[in-house]
Amino acid sequence: MSAPAPSPLAVVDAEPLPRQEEVLTEAALAFVAELHRRFTPRRDELLARRAERRAEIARTSTLDFLPETAAIRADDSWKVAPAPAALNDRRVEITGPTDRKMTINALNSGARVWLADFEDASAPTWENVVLGQVNLIDAYNRKIDFTDPRSGKSYALKPADELATVVMRPRGWHLEERHLTFDGRPVPGALVDFGLYFFHNAQRLIDLGKGPYFYLPKTESHLEARLWNEIFVFAQDYVGIPQGTVRATVLIETITAAYEMEEILYELRDHAAGLNAGRWDYLFSIVKNFRDGGAKFVLPDRNAVTMTAPFMRAYTELLVRTCHKRGAHAIGGMAAFIPSRKDAEVNKVAFEKVKADKDREAGDGFDGSWVAHPDLVPIAMASFDAVLGEKPNQKDRLREDVSVAAGDLIAIDSLDAKPTYAGLVSAVQVGTRYIEAWLRGLGAVAIFNLMEDAATAEISRSQIWQWINAGVEFEHAGKTVKATPELARKIAAEELDAIRAEIGEEAFAAGKWQQAHDLLLHVSLDADYADFLTLPAYEQLVG
Repeated sequence: MSAPAPSPLAVVDAEPLPRQEEVLTEAALAFVAELHRRFTPRRDELLARRAERRAEIARTSTLDFLPETAAIRADDSWKVAPAPAALNDRRVEITGPTDRKMTINALNSGARVWLADFEDASAPTWENVVLGQVNLIDAYNRKIDFTDPRSGKSYALKPADELATVVMRPRGWHLEERHLTFDGRPVPGALVDFGLYFFHNAQRLIDLGKGPYFYLPKTESHLEARLWNEIFVFAQDYVGIPQGTVRATVLIETITAAYEMEEILYELRDHAAGLNAGRWDYLFSIVKNFRDGGAKFVLPDRNAVTMTAPFMRAYTELLVRTCHKRGAHAIGGMAAFIPSRKDAEVNKVAFEKVKADKDREAGDGFDGSWVAHPDLVPIAMASFDAVLGEKPNQKDRLREDVSVAAGDLIAIDSLDAKPTYAGLVSAVQVGTRYIEAWLRGLGAVAIFNLMEDAATAEISRSQIWQWINAGVEFEHAGKTVKATPELARKIAAEELDAIRAEIGEEAFAAGKWQQAHDLLLHVSLDADYADFLTLPAYEQLVG
């Protein structure tokens, strides 16, 4: 690789961080600048295409498999590249942000993979963006430790052969990084996260017997997967590593991507590692895309939409069928429960639900699944061990019994459950509490014994919006109550008062509770539905 030219990137509006010079080197910034120059124009076109497709869905209230790519789906000859050894067994994956304590705990968790998250589980403060990169570099160099200032407990890495393989998730295409600009324009956050991580760690990971592996979030079409593939090809040539070293797992967490699974794998086939069945973002995407579709697209309370709902089962079974047909890993959804330190009965009930969920996934043919807490790793591991035994995966289970029609994926009205008043209250509670933490720089937050991230906040505010705009009626306190902006404001005000009483006036004043309340109501009640709540939230995060 020739010496890079000085970077035209500028770091703006950011207080210097300790050790940021180790990440924001001239060579690394030159690489990010080149990514931006080459690929941001296409990213902009694809974001505009998203809006056009959303408008088309609003007109037709339907989706179908693409006729123009039928030949790709019909061609049984192509497969994705074989999995590298470090990604061949993925039976349990743990997710979480890249703060120093989480980095150590996730690597030590006993899971086969750690999804090191710069996306939904990380609020994109400049500190999180830069120091998360520092923490990963330190982990690969085995120079990472942490002492909890409150408890005094110290954390250090286990031996290398006991550590999880890292699969890093950059931000989605919609977010920008205001602290790095090119000719006065912010660089897409996805290119910042990917670029800095890849540049500093690609060769280092190869030397460790692994590689630069990625989860790709919020993908909405195979054309977006094609863009990522072009980025991978360029990046590997730029740093001089073999083509195919990069591997990417795509989250099928949008309804449009569910109709293009095979095409997404095809576009990434030399770099594809698998697909993942996300849950909350998938439901959020259904609401977002079909919000004009009338009563048949109204979702019930989020916790009433289990993975056994007919349209969710169609989605997950199609994902397994598609992945195994093409030689890719199928990774299941999240177990978000956070064990209670005080209530053993709560834990017992929750652990049984987690086991049933992971048993179902393993039985359906998934090759692995996600958990949010180290205590859930043994539960999920047992479910997959029971099915896999010594096998690394079950890609030989082709699931040729699965047949999913286009309408099956959007058969929302097949559910018997309906929205409830308690569901509206829960959406306000979770939305308020999560957004407040996000505005303080926390992206993964334990709320009511569940690990919440930006995806759960999205479904919370989307359901408030949908129920109000659909004129949903609830049975409450012996009478019928209609979902209205006034009702949402009343519940939100009551929640704010309850939080103030719960934590005390001093703690309340020190937090961002009023700001969170106002933002939740803005994205839940505004007639102009915001594509992502993190867009207006980011404006407040960076000022």
